[in-house]
Amino acid sequence: MTHAELVFVPIPAIGHLISMVEMAKLLVDRDPRLSVTVLIMKLPFDADVDSYTNSLATSVAATRIRFVHLPCENIGTEILGSFLTDFIESNKPHVKRAVAELVDSASSTQQLAGFVLDMVCTTMIDLADELGVPSYVFFTSSAAFLGMMLHLQLLQDEHHVNITEFKDSASELDFPSFTNLLPAKVLPSVVLTKESVRPFLEHAKRMRATKGIIVNTFDELEPHAVRSLAGLGAPAVYPVGPILSLNGETKEKDIDGHRGDDIMEWLDKQPPSSVVFLCFGSRGWFGEDQVKQMACALERSGHRFLWSLRRPPLSKGQVEIPSDYADPAEVLPEGFLHRTASVGKVIGWAPQAAVLAHRAIGGFVSHCGWNSTLESLWFGVRVATWPLRAEQQFNAFELVVELGLATEIKMDYRRDFRMESGILTADEIEGGIRKLMEEAGSESWKKVKEVSEKSRKALTEGGSSYLSLGRLIDDILNNMPLI
Repeated sequence: MTHAELVFVPIPAIGHLISMVEMAKLLVDRDPRLSVTVLIMKLPFDADVDSYTNSLATSVAATRIRFVHLPCENIGTEILGSFLTDFIESNKPHVKRAVAELVDSASSTQQLAGFVLDMVCTTMIDLADELGVPSYVFFTSSAAFLGMMLHLQLLQDEHHVNITEFKDSASELDFPSFTNLLPAKVLPSVVLTKESVRPFLEHAKRMRATKGIIVNTFDELEPHAVRSLAGLGAPAVYPVGPILSLNGETKEKDIDGHRGDDIMEWLDKQPPSSVVFLCFGSRGWFGEDQVKQMACALERSGHRFLWSLRRPPLSKGQVEIPSDYADPAEVLPEGFLHRTASVGKVIGWAPQAAVLAHRAIGGFVSHCGWNSTLESLWFGVRVATWPLRAEQQFNAFELVVELGLATEIKMDYRRDFRMESGILTADEIEGGIRKLMEEAGSESWKKVKEVSEKSRKALTEGGSSYLSLGRLIDDILNNMPLI
């Protein structure tokens, strides 16, 4: 039996890396003919990624997944420049060398079947072409966002539209991947900034040349968006989600070595569906003025709360790595922790999946990162949207308006690329929290519970994502180059 070896190239951002490793597990668990080599590009500054990658050797039991750590490139950390592009380009020689060694060491029954590339690693397609093997893209965001990228790339390259003119525009745009008009104000900053729009949309152009795009979504969540992709010139699309990392997210340590025991013990003492959980992802943080408004809103709302509060990064203008406060009282209103001690808990890092799974959680104030969105839906927890950066504004619009699965605190708040939207007031935040927590039984709340059931069925035998994964495996094996 010929074994097909796939080379995975994720970017070392924790949200991308974890979901690609989980994808590798799905493939090798499903078909004994497949094995995966994951190439780990090394960042010089991210402790979360370091901790996760160091744990992989022991946490991943699959004998047909192996990890190759590439040398660290010492490049700058400015997020406003071409950091990511430069970082990926600097790693291409390392990837080429690692794959050459893999091919040289392969047994007579092993064959290189192709590359599976992160959605922002599309320039690595050149390496696959050199080796004469196919490329696939792993898309870590929604089908609707993939549709947006493909549509904007066509507008830019074929209709000569200057996409950056939508910045600060009040117009509403017609996107094939949405049934509703999309406000220009929720487009991601990366397409509204002249330095970044062309390289970003170049990824969409390169994706068209691949054998297929693997999307972390499922048909039942985004039926219209998934159907729209063929008309936008996408190659084969495989919705195989939700791909989540849930195993091991219990009371034990998470990827960065923290322990969540005291958090879970506190939740155990709370009534069912009574706690609002505030958590803003691995890059989520706020300045002191905004923190005080959030505290005021929580206290006035009267609802029980669990608040993951992170310290801003030490250096402004660099890749944002928040940390935990030694004492959160230093940024909170005087007496806040004492006054709310009976109903609330302020923490640093949070074991997010374990918290969302807990019966005490009744709502989730979220930045709307796609992984967090899929986790909240999996556990049937309704979201109040407070996006910060990247495509999160777009995700918030999809959740609130397109899918009717969330309520809004704010949809067009943003903080990346210096496109600051100011501070949300305590009144705005309190209103969102009250709407989130006091609408149990609403149509939106019922829809979240229904989608939760559908997300689980999609992965079971005969489910939509199960069948899509089977098609992907068949295509991988059929697209292998002839020896």
